[in-house]
Amino acid sequence: MTMAYSGRFAPSPTGLLHAGSLVAALAAWLDARAHGGHWRVRIEDIDTPRCVPGADQSILLQLRVCGLVPDGPVLWQSQRTQAYQYALQSLADKGWVYPCGCSRKDIENAFEAAQAQSVGRHQTAVYPGTCRTGLNGKPALAWRLNVQAVQATLGLPTLTHWPDRRLGLQQQNVSQSVGDFVLRRADGLWAYQLAVVVDDAAQGITHVVRGEDLADNTARQIVLQQALGLPAPHYLHTPLVLGDNGEKLSKQNGAMALDLRDPLRALNAAAKVLGLPAMAEQTPIGQALVHWTALYGQTLGKAVSTSWHPKHNSHTIRVNSMP
Repeated sequence: MTMAYSGRFAPSPTGLLHAGSLVAALAAWLDARAHGGHWRVRIEDIDTPRCVPGADQSILLQLRVCGLVPDGPVLWQSQRTQAYQYALQSLADKGWVYPCGCSRKDIENAFEAAQAQSVGRHQTAVYPGTCRTGLNGKPALAWRLNVQAVQATLGLPTLTHWPDRRLGLQQQNVSQSVGDFVLRRADGLWAYQLAVVVDDAAQGITHVVRGEDLADNTARQIVLQQALGLPAPHYLHTPLVLGDNGEKLSKQNGAMALDLRDPLRALNAAAKVLGLPAMAEQTPIGQALVHWTALYGQTLGKAVSTSWHPKHNSHTIRVNSMP
C-alpha cells in the first residue's frame, strides 16, 4: 500500500451523526481506501458552547458500528489551542491580521447601506474592511485576515481557482464574496477556517472529501494556506442530503440521528446519495469501494480487493500491482 494519500472525516460533536453526515463519512472512507491511503478522524470541538457532552464518543461508536474505523489516533481540536495561537502570531508578525471591533449588526448595516438591500435569510454580509486601518476607538472583538495584503504581498491573483474532483473547476474572489474573514472570534474561540487549515497540515491531509455545503469555504482556506506557507489538499465535495423542506439536512434544522439498528440499511442510503449501487449483506462496503474507485479512484496500475470480517466489524483492503 502507498500511504501518500491521507484523508479525513471531521465531525462537530454538536449532536449525533445524521444521514448527511454518513454520506460524507462514507465518501471520505471510500476515497482513502480507493487510493490505498490513511483515513483519519478529527473531532472539531472548538465551538464549545454548541458541543454536546459525550457526543464525540457517540460519533466514534456510530462510525465503528458502520465499519468506518479510523487509521491512527483521533485528534480533538479542543486540544490544539497552542497550534492555532502560533499560526495567528505568525500572520500577525507579517502584518496580515488586524483586530476588529465590529459587531454582526455593524457589518450587516454597512452591507445593507452599500448594497441598498437587506441581508437575505441564507446570506452572510460581506465584511467591508471597516477596521482594516484602525479600531477608531472601538474595543477589539475579533481578529481578521487581511486578504488583500496577503494577495498583494505574495503576488496572488484576486480570483482564487481550484479544481474540485466532482464539481469541476471552481473560483471565488474572496475579498468581494466574503471580505477579510475571522480567524479568532469575538468570544475568544478559534474560527473554523484557521483551525481546519492548521489541522489539515498537521495531520498531513492530502485529500479532503466533505459535503457540498462546505465548498464555499475552500477559497478562504486556500488563501489562508498560502499565507501560512502550507500545502493545499485536493478537494471533492459530495452531494447533500436534503430535508422535506428542500434544505440541507443538518443538526440545526432538526435532522434525526442515524438509526443504526440496521447499519447496512443506513450505509445503502448513503451509497445511493453518492450514486453507488446497494451493498449486499455478504460484502458490505467492499462493493461500494469498487464502484467508487471506478468513479474517483486514482490507483493507476493497481487492483483493489476487499474482504469483510463480521466478527471484528472491519474490512481488509488490498491494493495489488497489476501485471
